[in-house]
Amino acid sequence: MREIDASLITRTVARLCQDANYFLPEDMRQALRKAREAEKSPLGKDVLGQLLENAGLAASEKLPLCQDCGTVVVFMEIGQDVHIKGDLLHAVDAGVRQGYKGGYLRASIVQKPFSARLNTGDNTPAVLHVDLVPGDRVKIWVLPKGGGAENMSRLAMLEPGAGREGLIDFVLKAVEEAGSNPCPPVIVGVGVGGTSEKAMLLAKKALLRPVCQPSPDPEVAKLERELLEKTNALGIGPEGFGGTVTALAVHVETFPTHITQLPVAVNLQCHANRCKQAEL
Repeated sequence: MREIDASLITRTVARLCQDANYFLPEDMRQALRKAREAEKSPLGKDVLGQLLENAGLAASEKLPLCQDCGTVVVFMEIGQDVHIKGDLLHAVDAGVRQGYKGGYLRASIVQKPFSARLNTGDNTPAVLHVDLVPGDRVKIWVLPKGGGAENMSRLAMLEPGAGREGLIDFVLKAVEEAGSNPCPPVIVGVGVGGTSEKAMLLAKKALLRPVCQPSPDPEVAKLERELLEKTNALGIGPEGFGGTVTALAVHVETFPTHITQLPVAVNLQCHANRCKQAEL
């Protein structure tokens, strides 16, 4: 049994919170460069250039990529042969607190969400998802999720007869109705199957995958390609100014479901796809 002190998790989460907000991952930079070359609209091409310039300035000056520093969504895979010494949830929130206060990142979380809406002042609590896996390692992903993109999340409990075409129609409708709100070009996370909450979680976990990395399942990878092509044909374009690049990638995750159900969830991520990970 390997023991990991909770203080190490706190330090790691604090660092990942700042890195995610300051440094756009290289896979996203490459995707934006490729998009700029492919974009047919002169205005859209200029917007993509500005997004790349913004990413460079944020990294060099250690400033947030976006003024909305997001809700901190933390995914963890904890090996079954690991014992965490201390309170895990407290350790994660302490890391968010340290990272956001020390990094001068905007605190956007309010308590009493339907009444007083008082800012917690340190961007806690985090939204934590934990999976137990074989082994003695701990993997941590920190995904700051901006409000503009998260507000465009959608869930449909389709009838099984809707099938593949019904799924495609729902995803495209979600992206079209979102328009410029999620700050395109977006990453489209799609969850299919399970139950309502499982589909929503799959859609968000799909955003953790390296940008443009296809599903290992050939059938799902084909669906991703078709969805990407049809999404970009919508003409929304970079920041909603029109163009041929509305999405950089579509990532689909699936799970078995009940014979009477076809749950489909969409979770959009903005051009500032802020995701950082570490392994302990």
